[in-house]
Amino acid sequence: MSLPSVYQSKFAEKLTILNERGRGVLVRIYNIKKTCSDPKTRPPFLGDKAMEPSVKFISKKFPHLDVRSSTQHLGPVHKDKGDIARVLAPFYHSFLDVLEFRDHVYELLNTIDASQCFFDIHVNYDFTKSYLDLVVTYVSLVLLLARTEDRRLLIGMYHCAHEMSHGASDPSFARLGQMVLEYDHPLKKLTEEFGPHTKAVTSALLSLHFLFARRNQGAEQWRSDQLLSLLSTAGAMLSPASSDTMACEYLSLEVMERWILMGFLVCPGALASSPQCLELWRSALQGSLYVTLLRDEALQVHKVTEELLGSLKGYGKRVADLKECKEHAVAHSGSLHRGRRAYLRGAVRELVALLEDQPGLLGPKALFVFMALSFSRDEVSWLARHAEHVTKTKTPEDFADSHVAELLFLMEQLRRLVRRQVGVLQRYHVQYLARFDALVLSDVIQNLSVCPEEESIILSSFVTSLSALSVKEGDNKEKFDFTPLRLDWFRLQAYTSVAKASLPLASNPDVARVMNLIVFHTKLLDSLEELLAETSDLSDLCFYPRPLEKMFAATMEEPSMLRYSIAFPLLCSHFSRCVHPMCPEEYPHLKATALGLCNKFLEEMARQASACVMDACAEQHNLSEQLLPKHSASTVSKARSKKTPKQPAKKGEPERDKPGAESQRRDRTLTTNMDKLHLTLAELSLSLNHVPNFTIFEHTVTPAEYLSGHLETRLTKAIVAMAGYSQTTQEVARPSEVLVGLSAYVTFIQSLGHLVGLDTGRVIRGVLLQQTQPRDATGQQTLTTIYTNWYLEALLRQASTGAIVLAPAMQAFATVPREGEPSFSAAEFSDVSEMRALAELIGPYGMKFLSDNLMWHVRSQVTELKKLVNENMDTLVQLRSSSCKPEQMVALLPRLTSAENVLKRMTIIGEILSFRAMAQQGLREVFSHHCPFLMGPIECLTDIVTPDTDIQVTLSIFELASAAGIPCEVDPALVNVLAGSKTEGSSEEEDYKVACLLLVFVAVSLPLLASDPASFYNTEVDGYNNNIHCLAKAIIHVSAALFTLHNKNIETHLKEFLLLASVSLLQLGQETDKLRARNRDSVSLLMQLIVAESSFLTVDMLETCFPYVLLRNAYREVCRENMLTRVPSH
Repeated sequence: MSLPSVYQSKFAEKLTILNERGRGVLVRIYNIKKTCSDPKTRPPFLGDKAMEPSVKFISKKFPHLDVRSSTQHLGPVHKDKGDIARVLAPFYHSFLDVLEFRDHVYELLNTIDASQCFFDIHVNYDFTKSYLDLVVTYVSLVLLLARTEDRRLLIGMYHCAHEMSHGASDPSFARLGQMVLEYDHPLKKLTEEFGPHTKAVTSALLSLHFLFARRNQGAEQWRSDQLLSLLSTAGAMLSPASSDTMACEYLSLEVMERWILMGFLVCPGALASSPQCLELWRSALQGSLYVTLLRDEALQVHKVTEELLGSLKGYGKRVADLKECKEHAVAHSGSLHRGRRAYLRGAVRELVALLEDQPGLLGPKALFVFMALSFSRDEVSWLARHAEHVTKTKTPEDFADSHVAELLFLMEQLRRLVRRQVGVLQRYHVQYLARFDALVLSDVIQNLSVCPEEESIILSSFVTSLSALSVKEGDNKEKFDFTPLRLDWFRLQAYTSVAKASLPLASNPDVARVMNLIVFHTKLLDSLEELLAETSDLSDLCFYPRPLEKMFAATMEEPSMLRYSIAFPLLCSHFSRCVHPMCPEEYPHLKATALGLCNKFLEEMARQASACVMDACAEQHNLSEQLLPKHSASTVSKARSKKTPKQPAKKGEPERDKPGAESQRRDRTLTTNMDKLHLTLAELSLSLNHVPNFTIFEHTVTPAEYLSGHLETRLTKAIVAMAGYSQTTQEVARPSEVLVGLSAYVTFIQSLGHLVGLDTGRVIRGVLLQQTQPRDATGQQTLTTIYTNWYLEALLRQASTGAIVLAPAMQAFATVPREGEPSFSAAEFSDVSEMRALAELIGPYGMKFLSDNLMWHVRSQVTELKKLVNENMDTLVQLRSSSCKPEQMVALLPRLTSAENVLKRMTIIGEILSFRAMAQQGLREVFSHHCPFLMGPIECLTDIVTPDTDIQVTLSIFELASAAGIPCEVDPALVNVLAGSKTEGSSEEEDYKVACLLLVFVAVSLPLLASDPASFYNTEVDGYNNNIHCLAKAIIHVSAALFTLHNKNIETHLKEFLLLASVSLLQLGQETDKLRARNRDSVSLLMQLIVAESSFLTVDMLETCFPYVLLRNAYREVCRENMLTRVPSH
């Protein structure tokens, strides 16, 4: 063939375009197959019952479908013809693409045969590779088309809908239908089609004989050859790694296997033509059980080949060879690949360590990097493919590998290293191309015996382009582009590989050798990402989710592999390369799959890491709990018992180790649970912190955030669990004990900051801040809710029944001991230290929530009190006006109803306010400790408030002070809550009148307390056994809040209350009934308590209406009686 006609054939361009186009068509057919096989994505009318007659008719008559005479069967199609044509149009045109692709492949293969092209992978690498790729792509497409079960239905239904809509069938339908029929038995048809092309295919495959034999070796041979080792020839470490066939060194073994097996599958006649063909075929058959068609679509090569050869005459020996190879593959292929993976882990680990330490070696040894990536990729791909498809095997360990994570991790390390050191690669190879490759190519051109003008011009342009390169281009960040040079070389390969070429490449292999080296070096300058994708792309694993998940699960169970587990999430970043421009509709599904797998892997890693952290925290909590004061009793008891004669130890009492015994070891090899937890956590932390973030389908993924999220969730649950709250039994842990446990947790998590690589402060702050709210981020109870409920439902409810009394002397609530009831010490939950601990745990926000709940109960009591006042309105008005008429007051008092109820409700209010004051005091101390610089200005603001200050300003300042725990003359929380308790329909004056009469009601009811036996003043607790000393706080704070609401003078009304209360109590002195006046002295002391509680009242004011001498006598009498009750009886 003359050179001009070769130019016109454009082999290079056509091979490039058809390979890319074929890949796209292959992806589209794959997408159709998967779409129609999934009930969720399958076109709905294909499964519609009404459409069943049409479906059966089309499937039976295809492709001979007479639309006009078959209206009875095609009625449902006619009804929805518009929707059917619209939905099935992409499917139909995809099948048309197959037909068009086949026509172009036929034409090109025939032209190549006519040109008698020469193929040799070592010489015209690009030409041979593109030719074999085209053959395999075409064969894969035909086989995948035959696997698409709904192909007839999709094409036939679209044809019917199209003809019904347009009145004529699609012009291409007849040929398309015929093609589908022909490929019902695809392999038989393919062997017929490739009969004329057997010679070309065979020559291309035979060129792989030496290369495949050299590459397809076991781990033992690799080990003896020191494959990928830079240290085996340390003296030549700086020498450039070179080969006569650079691209062949990193050519995928899996790709070669596919070429050989599919090539001989469609050209079986070649097996008898040459012993080398048979040897090559047998060797390929022994390496794998499944060969990839596309993604997860695989060909069970032994079975398919056996069926084909069995149907052909004269292939009995080949069938016997095939069975022998299958037995060998089943028995040995798994162990062969397992050995390779084991060798590669060690070799690539050594390579990564050397290159990270000396990145300058990347220049001369770049080939080793891409060889390592290619070999590793092949082994990982083989493992995933066979783990998916091999379901029954006697050696399942051959198809599972708990150490594959390390190989994936090392691949990622190499990829990162190459990207990071791209400057080293460019600087080295720019000089290599300009100062070596260009000179060698020039010498080769000059030594050519024959060099036609056209070829000479092309080759000379190569030399010129390379010689013009300089290091400055790389230093100036100029982008290199050698795509035209590589395309020209591809064209030249095609021109010089035809029969009777003016410059036959087969006779001038030196040109090919130098140019192949140059092509590799240029790719390192301008196509580094493409080269990395060619050698290490694992995007097809996106379609093997089950094997990936099994590998990941095995990795997480292997402690030594935990540090490499991040390789699986990083692997998901490869999956975006699966998207093909010809099939954009796959994008959402692939994106969801990639993100779903990545999320699953990172969630599991974070779950295990957070579990380790929380287990270690629990260990620390147990150790800190041993140091609690309550555990010292046994130690003190033992110390005392040593001084006394020894007594025999009681059975069932185990010897308790002293705190700190866990740190004593006789041998460092003895590992504790904490050691194991620390080791596991360190390994997982290395993995999670390997990269700060990475991208998957335009989503930025931050691994450490997964750990942060899990840690927050688990820590929140652990803190709540420490409280041990039981709603049924009303049991809860003391706030101080929870605080000790929380401190242990927080201290340990803070110590992990350098290890886990996340903002532990942010995690702790987030969790603790959630505990100050009623509900956490997941809607669950927090410590704030738990302790608020417990103090209201358990402590204060028992206080209202008299089971618990407020003991001012102890600054706590104390339990009244009762026989037959389980012991419960209220003081252990309400003393000063517990209130401080509570404030530490739930903070100012939590204390405000507690205060709001307490005030809600106060409001409900005040509302009931107002109802009682309204019931006794007339009597109370008369009593108020009769304060100076004792006889009249005595006559009016019996007319009051529910006086005891009023006192009881006011006592409950007092108990609530007293508990709130204790909690506020704890908050004040904690706040002063943590924020003294804030407490000072707040206290200063509180001090400058005077009676003349505007009421709104006063309340604002008091609200600020109250939030810091500072007590105020007027409680702003109480003012706010009572503002909402106004009686509906009543005027401001009426509400004010009720407030005044409420004080009157309380004042005149005080004498009733004297008849209660529990109204005895107990000097030990500095209060009364029925908590009536809480009345003082209730009276003062409720009155201050009520009269602040009505903007009235608080002092005036409190003076009025003192007057009425004094008159009422003084009348007890004239009471003849001793039972009604039994505790007159104790009740009289309430007057002193009321004055002491209020900042508006003074002792002088009290003296004007209630002589202090009476109080002094009452104190003396109460103390005498208390002493008498404590004196033991004889």
